[in-house]
Amino acid sequence: MTAQETLNNVEKALEEIRPFLMNDGGNIKLLSIEDTIVKVQLEGACTGCSVNQMTLKNGVEATIKKYAPHIVEVINVA
Repeated sequence: MTAQETLNNVEKALEEIRPFLMNDGGNIKLLSIEDTIVKVQLEGACTGCSVNQMTLKNGVEATIKKYAPHIVEVINVA
């Protein structure tokens, strides 16, 4: 998968999960993709949410891996 394909697939994954985050008053921004690590920034209500790590791993990371299986980890950069 090329870097552009990875970017496109990660963007598709974020578009899939974004409505759920927005429904709870949050959002997510893609900061960078470095090899097999995606860096994002949770925004709005997601920044102070007590379950944001669970959302990040079980929601965001799982969805990204569905679109781009070679991604190893998703990290929230506060």
